[in-house]
Amino acid sequence: MTTPEYHQHEEFINRSQKLSEIRELGIDPYPPKFTPSSTPHELNVRWEGKEMGHSEEAAEGKTEKAVIAGRLVLFRAMGKNAFGHIQDETGRIQVMFNRDLTQVEGFQPTAEMTAIKFIEKKIDLGDIIGVEGNLFRTQKGELTLFAKKVTILCKTLLPLPDKHGGLADKGVRYRKRWLDLIANPEVVHVFQMRARIQRLIREYCDRFGFIEVETPVLQNVYGGAEAAPFVTELNALHQEMFLRIALELPLKKLIVGGLLKVFEMGKVFRNEGIDRTHNPEFTMLEAYAAYWDYNDMMVFTENLFEEIALKLFKTTQLTFVSAEDGSEKTIDLKAPWKRLSMVDSIKTYGNIDVKQLDEEQMRKILLEKGKLDPKEVKKAPRGKLIAYLFEEFVEEHLIQPHHIIDHPIETTPLCKLHRNPELRKENFVERFETFILGSEFCNSYTELNDPVLQRQLLEEQANKREAGDENASPLDEEFIEAICQGMPPTGGLGIGIDRLVMLFTKVHSIRDVLYFPLMRPGE
Repeated sequence: MTTPEYHQHEEFINRSQKLSEIRELGIDPYPPKFTPSSTPHELNVRWEGKEMGHSEEAAEGKTEKAVIAGRLVLFRAMGKNAFGHIQDETGRIQVMFNRDLTQVEGFQPTAEMTAIKFIEKKIDLGDIIGVEGNLFRTQKGELTLFAKKVTILCKTLLPLPDKHGGLADKGVRYRKRWLDLIANPEVVHVFQMRARIQRLIREYCDRFGFIEVETPVLQNVYGGAEAAPFVTELNALHQEMFLRIALELPLKKLIVGGLLKVFEMGKVFRNEGIDRTHNPEFTMLEAYAAYWDYNDMMVFTENLFEEIALKLFKTTQLTFVSAEDGSEKTIDLKAPWKRLSMVDSIKTYGNIDVKQLDEEQMRKILLEKGKLDPKEVKKAPRGKLIAYLFEEFVEEHLIQPHHIIDHPIETTPLCKLHRNPELRKENFVERFETFILGSEFCNSYTELNDPVLQRQLLEEQANKREAGDENASPLDEEFIEAICQGMPPTGGLGIGIDRLVMLFTKVHSIRDVLYFPLMRPGE
């Protein structure tokens, strides 16, 4: 077995020697349990603006007692005392170690090795320690814990990132997220926000009567989106399996089964590209409500975003700084949001009236734009051409929240034809996508529950797949059988949770809101 490179580092060798010396002294450097009474954040909040005794009173045990635990991230000796900072997920607090009064759990001091000298020589930055003592304020007013007893909880063998250079390399930060979390408190805040946002979504769905369910990640047949799947093998059955590309089809089966409102927040997997807003493994929320339509889902969606903004920031107006040019944009998430049909949006923002254009004229415009694959443009039907025009000429202009409604049927095989006879005749469906800051956040349908049309559209998808389109889905006979047994009128919604978290944490890359984004080897 190859020896890891870090085993040769001087710090690793030195700390390993200290570990051996600590053990020789009869101290367990990795005890099984320690019970803090408070976190640094709790102490700072509890005592903010309040009077506190001086160090002499703390030394005599006359002030508030506290027990904390965390990582030692700063240490400096100052005459009779030494000062350090203890950090955990919640923040930092200063600790004072006194040469006469501070003890180390399990250590018997000698004339040559006092307790404070043990701390200076055997404990390193990055070590996790527990500290028991009394609180006081320094002359500068900083809340500080006067350490009476120190317990080693985890002796570390590798150092923290350099305190001056920090952890600047993005690749290292994403690959070694644990270092990123230690070195950059703002990253901890992003993931705390992510957890809070997901909790708020669950509370919101629960308030509207949705029940949270779990559906299989491994599937015999994939579907619910146009995407290439990850393929694997189930050894027990000698069977090809797929990681799900969407949550949609199993959730609709539950609606068929009589559940009125269901949602799932879980991982989906698409074997596609990686960029600022795409990761092959990402988190989706999908929700389905019997007897709702896409209009209900529009209201449900915009109110959800508005509520999250108010709960997090007490305002619906959020300001963003562009990563490209540093310019500021302020958006307002207050409902209701602007609604435009896809056709009208192309006319409004692209100055192109598709009602007056035939397919060849649309192809000519797209080919002149030059961004899309000419082969795809030349074979695309009218509905796809409309969608391409929207992508090329409209999306970047949708800074304020927009619901783009009424899409061509060619964009999805799972959506109900429009109830408006004129739009129905032109093969438009009751679908909306939500755009903010030029990016898509939501996708919603009035769900197709006509089993005859459903089979026809899914067969067309299957034929495209057989013809070589790897993003087209295979025919799912079990899903069609479920629809044949009756699904009530239903509204469905999908929200990309990672993009939603990007919005509310104001970061520019999806990698910044994923604990462990996918990285190329060596990246």
